[in-house]
Amino acid sequence: MKKIIAIIGDNSIETNSLKEKIAFSVGKALIDNGYRIQSGGMGGIMKAASLGARSSSNHQEGDIIAIVPSFDKNESNGLADIIIPTGLDINRASIAANADFVVAIGGGAGTLSEIASAWMLMRPIAAFSNVEGWSKKVAGTKLDSRIRYEFDDHIYDVSSAEDLINIISEKIELYDKYHHNIIMKKDK
Repeated sequence: MKKIIAIIGDNSIETNSLKEKIAFSVGKALIDNGYRIQSGGMGGIMKAASLGARSSSNHQEGDIIAIVPSFDKNESNGLADIIIPTGLDINRASIAANADFVVAIGGGAGTLSEIASAWMLMRPIAAFSNVEGWSKKVAGTKLDSRIRYEFDDHIYDVSSAEDLINIISEKIELYDKYHHNIIMKKDK
């Protein structure tokens, strides 16, 4: 079964910007390397990544998944093969971040909430440090002091699609835990 890579980031970006070029190359590289992509299915990074994915000669039906904020599947960017209308609006961060690997490109508050959700869900995260936004701020760091895994677990710093593919190939199988529920420590 193909692994799903979530791509998160700015909902609005400038045409021909570095963010657009990175998102396009990431979408294409992921499909070229046998992965599926998942995004919020809207504009900006999500649209550029989906266009890149569609440009891959390896693209197959089902490779592009959109987790849209409304109940209306027609509100997506029209590039996804599978559209999941959640009706959850901004509260869909945990669903969007629940993938085999999460990739952040730039981003604002919504992206930060998805990064935090992925961290709590014990998912591996890579963040582009060469573009402005939350991905640059968190690249190479840990979000908090929790020990998620017994190896050097942190948000991986990447700056190209090639870097990303190398990190995913090297690290994805190490991340075998999934969040089950919140466990509260009892007072003694």
